[in-house]
Amino acid sequence: MSSSFGTLFKISTFGESHCAGVGVVVDGVPSRLELSEADIQVQLDRRRPGGNKLGTERNEADQVQILSGVENGLTLGSPIGMLVKNKDQRPGDYGSMSEVPRPSHADYTYRAKYGIHASSGGGRSSARETIGRVAAGAIAEKFLLENYGIEIVAWVSSVGHQDAGEIDLATMTREQVDASDVRCPDRVAAEKMTAEIVAARADKDSVGGVVTCVCRNLPAGLGEPAFDRLEAKLAHAMLSIPATKGFEIGSGFAGARMRGSLHNDPYVQKGDRLGTSTNRSGGVQGGISNGEPVYFRVAFKPPATIGQEQKTVDYAGNETILAAKGRHDPCVVPRAVPIVETMAALVLADLIQIQKMRA
Repeated sequence: MSSSFGTLFKISTFGESHCAGVGVVVDGVPSRLELSEADIQVQLDRRRPGGNKLGTERNEADQVQILSGVENGLTLGSPIGMLVKNKDQRPGDYGSMSEVPRPSHADYTYRAKYGIHASSGGGRSSARETIGRVAAGAIAEKFLLENYGIEIVAWVSSVGHQDAGEIDLATMTREQVDASDVRCPDRVAAEKMTAEIVAARADKDSVGGVVTCVCRNLPAGLGEPAFDRLEAKLAHAMLSIPATKGFEIGSGFAGARMRGSLHNDPYVQKGDRLGTSTNRSGGVQGGISNGEPVYFRVAFKPPATIGQEQKTVDYAGNETILAAKGRHDPCVVPRAVPIVETMAALVLADLIQIQKMRA
């Protein structure tokens, strides 16, 4: 099982949804970076369950504990180990479902691959695995901001059929994003998105959506063609997040409908560097950052676990009716925002370390 990500700034996550705890080991963090558990907790608090009426009723504090790699508030350059204990796990909620592969879940595929799968929750396929990613990515964010001024902000740009209006990529802040529970900075759209999620929950159903992310102040030159292009690494990172179904950067699929004369980004002088007058490339050309903001979108499917009865079969092929129990998100998109941000940070921190080797 591949539980590691990155080359020089590398992480390895561990733990299942209802085990004693989940966590991560981070290798490649430079020494003498000021770091505390409070720095990491900010993003874990944004990701944690039980935060508002739009998410799961599972209520976890998700308090991080640094086990190694930090002394007297400074990183040592050695691997940083972090642990978050599971406090509100209820494996008994899943007893009746242990012999029935849940529709659109990973139960069947994990059993097909390994001959066994975690009987409670989603095991390693659960979104609870992302705690380790978020903790590691929070360190990457601090490294990027303090050393390079790189800012990463993500927000919910659609839920179901409700879309946000135009958002200013240059000025959007996390404070504006977090002003609503649904994490959409467009207040009118946020109210409609909230209503859509509440309606799905009332119907014992679920709904999907899209997260948009911008990475600002990147230097030109990041990315390793041909196979580790910047957009390819971002796509790898984003599509590794549970429940993702699509990734597009810059103009994305809409750009496929345009002519080159309209889609091209003309170069202009911007202070002491070259820049582009438009940014349909999404800040990446030839797989390498061009100094413009990198922006992309990630599509999330409706959560697979719903309260409605569904016709299916058990592992023996016998027809049965499944009505899932347990506590589940009617929409994962608001809680996915910090996951998208921190995964982007891991990609950029790794590519910066690789680029530094060329200097």
